[in-house]
Amino acid sequence: MTFFEAIILGLVQGLAEFLPISSSGHLALLQYFFGIKGDDVVTFAVLLHLGTLVSVFIVYWEDIWALIKELGATFKDVFTGKGLRVNANPTRRLGFMIIVATIPTGIIGILGNDLFTSMYSSLISIGIGLLFTGTILILAEKLGAGRKTVKEMKFRDAFIVGMMQGVAIAPGVSRSGSTLVGGLSTGLNREFAVKFAFLISIPSILGSAVLEVPDMLSEGVDMAMMMPILAGVIVSAISGLVAIKAMIKLVTGKKLYYFSYYTWIVGIAVILYAVFGA
Repeated sequence: MTFFEAIILGLVQGLAEFLPISSSGHLALLQYFFGIKGDDVVTFAVLLHLGTLVSVFIVYWEDIWALIKELGATFKDVFTGKGLRVNANPTRRLGFMIIVATIPTGIIGILGNDLFTSMYSSLISIGIGLLFTGTILILAEKLGAGRKTVKEMKFRDAFIVGMMQGVAIAPGVSRSGSTLVGGLSTGLNREFAVKFAFLISIPSILGSAVLEVPDMLSEGVDMAMMMPILAGVIVSAISGLVAIKAMIKLVTGKKLYYFSYYTWIVGIAVILYAVFGA
């Protein structure tokens, strides 16, 4: 993997992780067409995910810090016999909603790991995933404006959003797009739906990175690749920050159909290439 390829992959990872175009699908396509293989690919993928995670922490640091403090307060309540007190305040309720959403994502990821892994080597699977993404983005634009915030949100709403995030493990299916549609379909207002989608990405991204660590350690790291990898990670963090800011504006402005057209075009092109050109 060259320095240029690392920069491009980092840029695409950061933008596509948070814009609804599927980072997994785009990275798989770039690796296929660039012919990127070798022991450093797994390491690079893990670090790119952590790079994009930095973007979420920067944008939502106040919410994340409040959740961390509330976690400590929750443990204190449990140990002093007060119980979980899920509805003690909006921050604690949000924390439990994130936990509930993470459960189906984790179950789907673990049970479907072999299936999802096999799909990454199939251009047709990636193309179908991109077509699916385009379709759900149109659906997101058709959904009416919900009014629910964390105060009105139900645990089943969080579970549905988590299931949609689990489906997005498939290559070509946008995680941000899927979770957004899941949130809007349960009646969340657009501003809270996009915030919730990004906050639940934290345990999801961390979980996927942890699962890849054994492969990363077994394959080792070529020290000569450290500079390209570091550059790619920095670019992924910066581009991810830009993408989150843009996504917030696009969702509230109901402009997601632009990405729908894009993912349809790319999806059709990938399938045609797989059938006639590969």
